[in-house]
Amino acid sequence: MKTKSINQLEFWISTTLYILALIGICSQTAYGSGDSYHFTENHINYSVLQNYFFPELFKISILYISFLLFNFCFMPQLAAKNNIALNIILTLLITSVSVITWMVANTYSQAYRLIQYDNLSDAYERFFGEAFTYIFFLYFLFNVYAYFNEKGPELLNKIRFLKNQHENIVQEIFTATRIWLISLMVFGAVLSITYDYEIFIFWLVAPPANIILGFYSIYFTIPMLRKNFKGFGRYFWGNVGLSTIIVLLLLLLLAAFMRGGDTIPVTLILTAISLICITTPLAWYIYKHKFEKLTELQMLKTELGKSDANLNFLKSQINPHFLFNALNTLFGTALQENAERTGEGIQKLGDMMRFMLQENMQDKIALTRELDYLNNYIDLQKLRTSRSADIRIDTQIEEQLNNLHITPMLLIPFVENAFKHGISLQQPSYIKITLQTKESTLYFDISNSIYIKADNDPEKLKSGIGLENVKQRLALLYMGKHELIIRETAKEFFVHLTLQLD
Repeated sequence: MKTKSINQLEFWISTTLYILALIGICSQTAYGSGDSYHFTENHINYSVLQNYFFPELFKISILYISFLLFNFCFMPQLAAKNNIALNIILTLLITSVSVITWMVANTYSQAYRLIQYDNLSDAYERFFGEAFTYIFFLYFLFNVYAYFNEKGPELLNKIRFLKNQHENIVQEIFTATRIWLISLMVFGAVLSITYDYEIFIFWLVAPPANIILGFYSIYFTIPMLRKNFKGFGRYFWGNVGLSTIIVLLLLLLLAAFMRGGDTIPVTLILTAISLICITTPLAWYIYKHKFEKLTELQMLKTELGKSDANLNFLKSQINPHFLFNALNTLFGTALQENAERTGEGIQKLGDMMRFMLQENMQDKIALTRELDYLNNYIDLQKLRTSRSADIRIDTQIEEQLNNLHITPMLLIPFVENAFKHGISLQQPSYIKITLQTKESTLYFDISNSIYIKADNDPEKLKSGIGLENVKQRLALLYMGKHELIIRETAKEFFVHLTLQLD
């Protein structure tokens, strides 16, 4: 959802709540009730306008206006680091005005409490303290929400664990956190009326714990268990253990900031119940009915893309341009030297064609077979360029004694591109190729010279053979398991590929 749409939605939601509050106040005023019971009980004269309508009108109006200012004016400017001093001063000014407005309004709407104190100074001090505590906490929530609205996605994207997960997780956590913050602000706004501190403390603690457990279950626990063919029972009891750990951590946290009462045990019990009885089965349901279907769709998309990529790649390789170049190379060699070199070249070409027609159609092949094809191609190119003293081809391809497998024809496009664009029979040029593996990681580097082609060269405006295709195949088949760096300067073209193999 775009920022502009979010801001419009927030404006209309806050305005709707303000209008509903106004309707409630007007309804109470029309019936002449308000909070008259406490006044009558303490034998104090009561005026529905003076002791209810105007105080409540000023209180909800100052909250509504302050929220709009914080969310749409001050915090966006602060987040963008524009006029920082001015916006901080305006924020403090609005907060101060709100505290005074709230305190004065309460001296009218709760005038019956004044008789509980020995003198008015103590009463006003008490009212000021309550107003300051309430407004400070509520406006703190306003600003936290406004700041999170502006910087939330950016902050979440900095968490490395989240970046490595599903592409939608950041937006989903952002949305869930915003909903929780909105609910906190609503609770905070009505707290002065209901005084349900136990419910507020529960809502302050339980939703974050449930959000953390829910997303951890959907994106980590359940996929790991499904990968190992474990069912709901293993998942449920694992989450019971996680819920116990979360509740114990919350106990330490609440005990450090709260003293006595039934709030802590009630909050922890309700949190544990919500974690085990609501979030645990809900996360399983969401994964089963959403992510498994997405996974199946992604698998079908991958297979389709892989087949299409393989077909396109095969078409790009078996073409007259490649065959005629190879045959011309062998013909030229036959004229210059004896038949032994020619036979060697024909054998290498035969091995390459056999590889392209047979093993290229498999999903995975041994890394050694891929490197055999690579070496055959490089040897053929060396035959073509061996008479040019200004052409330097340096290869350091490490012999593979492991059992690693790779998607066929994945490395050759980079080599073909280097020979196509990096070699000139008229100018000094070079190609350097290095390949090695450490454990299951392959490191592949190619650098080649760059020279300006003649205007009549048909290859001048063409890109490298299969380069775009191999990028597509890497994205489909090695998602999250590869790093491809392509860098070009005026004199050199450089490719670095890191690949996690099976």
